[in-house]
Amino acid sequence: MDMIYLDHNATTPAAPSVLEAMHQVLTNAWANPSSIHRLGQQARRRVDEAREQVASFIGAQAREIVFSGGGTESVNTAIRSALRSRPDRRLVITSQVEHSAVHELLEDLQSDGIETLMLAHDSSGVVDCDSLEEILRSRGDEVALVTVMWANNETGVIEPVDRIASLCQEHGVLFHSDATQWVGKMPADVSTIPFDMISFASHKFHGPKGVGVLFARTGVSCHPLVIGGGQERSRRGGTENVPGIVGLGEACRLSSCWFEEGGPDRMAPLRDAFEQSIVSRIPDACVNGRDVPRMWSTTSIGFPELEPELVLLMLSERGVCASSGSACSSGALKPSKVIEAIGRQPCQVADVPYGAVRFSMSRETTQSELQRGAEIVIDVVQELQQDAPTMTAVPPAAESGSASM
Repeated sequence: MDMIYLDHNATTPAAPSVLEAMHQVLTNAWANPSSIHRLGQQARRRVDEAREQVASFIGAQAREIVFSGGGTESVNTAIRSALRSRPDRRLVITSQVEHSAVHELLEDLQSDGIETLMLAHDSSGVVDCDSLEEILRSRGDEVALVTVMWANNETGVIEPVDRIASLCQEHGVLFHSDATQWVGKMPADVSTIPFDMISFASHKFHGPKGVGVLFARTGVSCHPLVIGGGQERSRRGGTENVPGIVGLGEACRLSSCWFEEGGPDRMAPLRDAFEQSIVSRIPDACVNGRDVPRMWSTTSIGFPELEPELVLLMLSERGVCASSGSACSSGALKPSKVIEAIGRQPCQVADVPYGAVRFSMSRETTQSELQRGAEIVIDVVQELQQDAPTMTAVPPAAESGSASM
């Protein structure tokens, strides 16, 4: 079966030139970059070159780039570093629509006496900057960090990070943004927005898994989450993943070229056409966050009275790979925290529950794939809607058995 992969927010395939660059390192520059001999220094040069590539890609300086094992590790390092650098401040401000890397860590830190405040947001999940400003005015001297993602991993909704960063700078509060769904898909320039820290991962834009980045602006304390060895200027211990880091550098180069060719502008109409083809044939379908700026890569569509897991299983059987939200929580049959947080959408049918399915694209996704994918989605949803009365009559025992699969 010719699969149509529409789960690129979960991960993307590594680009051929990324694989080639990694293969060259594994073959010719495999030594430990901390070794002082010639082979070790050859590996060190490859790491340094990649660090320059990544820094240039986001408008940073090389010394501000910390390589990690992934986006989640970078997020954890950022939050814990902020708390450690200001031990007198025990309050973190965030949103209800963050990735689990943020909200699960903050839940865990509650046992250490860390308080979390959730910002108000609109029905699309866009945070209210006025509420942030009010909190900073009244409790700014208690705030260790504000952490709000750049673009939502489930809905693609873009947050006003430039305004948030400016408010934090004005009140002397650190600001971190989970930029995992932005960097590599849209141009990023930390020299124009006063971020203190951002985190992202290589495999979201055709780089390898197991490599992440924490940008920590000069002067911002970065305490190692992984201790031992003093690598990354004592900010992340452990022998560097040289092939992965070089692959990340090449992924940044490829994305930069794609931006120069106007790639994002070409992809946005393809997403819009995909959405329109579905909602025109399924009138009660609802596009989450459709009235606010969103990433070209993401569409989240709710289908009334249908369980998203069942839709996903049928789509997979017919050759379409999609998701019900974050891949980090896949396999758990529980409602999406993001969809729960944003609540009822203006386009939803009154008093009818619905589950949301996320379709996510990469720069390699074609118009033909999206057209074929939309037709399959329409067929699956219409079939399930026709059978909905029968499904609701399934005995509890059978439902329980199904949920345990």
